[in-house]
Amino acid sequence: MNSYRVHDGASHRIDEIYLCTRATWGEAQARHYIRGLFAHFEAIAARRIAWRPIPAEFGVAGYFSRYEKHFVYWKVLGDGAVGIVAVLHQRMHQIARLREDAER
Repeated sequence: MNSYRVHDGASHRIDEIYLCTRATWGEAQARHYIRGLFAHFEAIAARRIAWRPIPAEFGVAGYFSRYEKHFVYWKVLGDGAVGIVAVLHQRMHQIARLREDAER
């Protein structure tokens, strides 16, 4: 079975995404976006999404993909599950924020 776990840094960002989306576009859109994000996590765990390595200059090993306006970063855990490390908006400084979330 393919599974995933959301790490603390990513969980914090998901909460921020939900609150910002709700404040800007309403409850229904916020729920829709978050459901889509979790479906994306499931697709990553099922290996239905291309696994692109995080560039070496980021200094964090793992993979990433894009979901709408966000980049999702993950690594493979010891048991083979996917660990979602960070979910960052495309306008965020990716290197600094990824390192910050990976340390949480």
